[in-house]
Amino acid sequence: MKRSVLFLIALTVVSTPLFAASKNANLDISASVAANCTITTGPVAFGAYDPVGANAAADLLATGSVTVACTKGSVTTIDLGNGGNLAAGSRRMASGTDFLNYALYKDAARTQVWGTGLAGGTTMAYNAATKASTAVSVYGTVPQNQDVTVGAYSDVVLATINY
Repeated sequence: MKRSVLFLIALTVVSTPLFAASKNANLDISASVAANCTITTGPVAFGAYDPVGANAAADLLATGSVTVACTKGSVTTIDLGNGGNLAAGSRRMASGTDFLNYALYKDAARTQVWGTGLAGGTTMAYNAATKASTAVSVYGTVPQNQDVTVGAYSDVVLATINY
């Protein structure tokens, strides 16, 4: 047993180098994190518009969504384009050569038109507190009492996140 202990001590002494001095230097480590975002949308599906019944005196309402995820700390704006049938400052869905007016809003009270900041409406400011996805509601209105032709109406609005 004594020989084993002496052998281990001798092995430790032999395997540990003896240095006369040492010097230190800092090893710099770095990375950069760039702003980046993703954007997806959920439709604003109004359903049936009845200009001689329910919608003769009441707007048709619907809600969609824009879901964004951005690098934490990103300062962004979300724009909703004018769609493909803008006329006289109003968004319109089309069915052939016929149109049905609608509007998109940032608030549930439907008082703040959501646009691009250029041709009507304002953008939505979004500041990323985390990288988690955040769904933002899009509130839609088809105004009451429009004189429209029977048909299936649609439009496509480009949602853009600027960062």
